[in-house]
Amino acid sequence: MKLVFRAPMILAFALMLALGALLPAAAQGDDTLVTVGSPPSPFPQNKQNEPGLAIDAHNPMVLAAGSNDEIDLAPCGTAQATATSPCPFTTGVGVSGIYFSFDGGTTWTQPTYSGWSARTGVPRRGPIGTLPWYYENGLVSDGDPSLTFGPRMGANGKFSWANGSRLYYANLSSNFSAVRSEEAFKGFEAIAVSRTDNPQAAAANDMNAWMAPVIVSRQNAALFSDKEDIWADNAASSPFFGYVYLCNVAFRGQEKSPNAAPEPVMFTRSTDGGTTWSGQKQLTAATNNAQTGGRQGCAVRTDSRGIVYVFWSGTAIQGRQSVMFMARSFDGGKSFERGRPVANVNPVGLFDPASRDVTFDGVAGARTDSFPSVDIANGAPGGTDATDEIVMTWADGPTPADTNPGPNEKALVQYSTNRGQTWSKPTNAAPPSDRPDFPAIAISPNGKDVYLTYDNFLQPWQHSALSPPRLMQGVVRHADVAPGGAIGAFDDLHRGATGDARGSSANNLTGEFLGDYNYAAATRTSGVAVWNDVRRASDCPAVDAYRQSLLTSNPLPKPLPTTSCPPTFGNSDIFGGSYPDPTP
Repeated sequence: MKLVFRAPMILAFALMLALGALLPAAAQGDDTLVTVGSPPSPFPQNKQNEPGLAIDAHNPMVLAAGSNDEIDLAPCGTAQATATSPCPFTTGVGVSGIYFSFDGGTTWTQPTYSGWSARTGVPRRGPIGTLPWYYENGLVSDGDPSLTFGPRMGANGKFSWANGSRLYYANLSSNFSAVRSEEAFKGFEAIAVSRTDNPQAAAANDMNAWMAPVIVSRQNAALFSDKEDIWADNAASSPFFGYVYLCNVAFRGQEKSPNAAPEPVMFTRSTDGGTTWSGQKQLTAATNNAQTGGRQGCAVRTDSRGIVYVFWSGTAIQGRQSVMFMARSFDGGKSFERGRPVANVNPVGLFDPASRDVTFDGVAGARTDSFPSVDIANGAPGGTDATDEIVMTWADGPTPADTNPGPNEKALVQYSTNRGQTWSKPTNAAPPSDRPDFPAIAISPNGKDVYLTYDNFLQPWQHSALSPPRLMQGVVRHADVAPGGAIGAFDDLHRGATGDARGSSANNLTGEFLGDYNYAAATRTSGVAVWNDVRRASDCPAVDAYRQSLLTSNPLPKPLPTTSCPPTFGNSDIFGGSYPDPTP
């Protein structure tokens, strides 16, 4: 396809260069493409978002990452496309991408397996760059990745790092067939967990290195399980060492009730390496209405003593304040104390009348959230040098707009040094000049260093989808932790290349799409981060015009990206990097 450079595109590129020159120079380290097997075109095969990340505490050079990766979907405009959806998701094709690094996150590999694929435009068995064994088990991997490494169980029924490590990959899953008699589970979406004990073989295209996925959510015909997080107790000092925990939000009734959309936070555990899972435990009320509010974005972690911590965002009934909740279990996940607020939250984003969603950067922009990201210095793999300090971050508003300027959003960070009993006052870990979205945090196992990553937007919320460019970049920052737990000032480790968020897209083309989160993890000597990145994505004026027209009573017809846009429209990627402790 011949590229035609239009004047608006030239001006946008010039503005990107000018603004890029004003940015702070990249500090230590560099970054690298994580989704190395995914193509730069066509859309939506070039689309990745919502990265997850795990470090093997017993062998910190081994890392695994995941994302929503549409590498195997049919290109836009193929036989499945319609006038209302020229770029639909291909029925039965999975999107849970998997990537491995064996040098601490410096370089990455994306394996190719066999499964249900539509890379050529026709759904059939073929090459896939996503989790294997879903199609063969009547399932579809539907993304929202969460990954963790834990120890393997020996023949004696005991967990030990001497037995090796096991990678757990949790994701959403749907039924491959719409025929009820062929359903693998009831409901719309379930939570499934894949496992491998041999990342090297899995990275070398051996799908037999993976075990078959296990459905872990308790399903019914009206349930949509979502927003899961998985964690293995990876500190040998814990009495529950090796147990695996998973939390998620259960959207009951598909949110169709006009008066309530029940969505409790659920919890389940496995004590045998992920083969079987306990019946799900409800940690919160289910109601979501004007009085109670709903719940979203859970996170689960453990400390060196085996205490299980679950966090989620919700609403405190008294005062109608958005808050972060925390609940703890002291018996390996059998029972939990009542959840209690541990932080007040001012959610980010503004309502977008075009997409009817809350967006971070403007009309038909990227949806956003203020979910918690949490980590604990549990001393893994042994637990002997743990401080058990808990760190938490979230994006805090309000959001400035081009017509209503004001202070930028914050990446608020707070910590607890007494197992969540009390918390520090939250402080902003981003410079005032940054607009941080999807912050993710990690603390080193020995509690000496904290690492933070986020997507930084360079302009306020825009009321026009047509101009100016919506520049964003990945940022990685670091802070030292003083004896006693106080977190020092954050400084830049890295600032990535800028790109225009308008070049990202939901499959229905009505708005941008960057997902819901980034991820960070840490060792005793370095931090690793992965983030949504649009440096290789091209803005498409035809799509911008269509999105702007959604504000009118007569929207334009949806353009076909393969004929109306530059080839790399929609090419959102996962970038990442490994950053040594700058103050060892």
